Amino acid sequence: MKACEVCGKKGSTSGNNVSHSMRHTKRTFEANIQKVDVEIDGKKGKKNVCSRCLKTMKKENK
Repeated sequence: MKACEVCGKKGSTSGNNVSHSMRHTKRTFEANIQKVDVEIDGKKGKKNVCSRCLKTMKKENK
């Protein structure tokens, strides 16, 4: 199981699939972890980063 190396978000959370007839069945929501080339504190390398942190880092680089 991967975790975001910036914010520490990891794994999955649980919830329900809800059909049109309102029947509930269990499901999991996985974190959107991407392996990307990033520069954090002057160090370059590949990191596992969640999509929210990736979006924030792109915003800060403008």
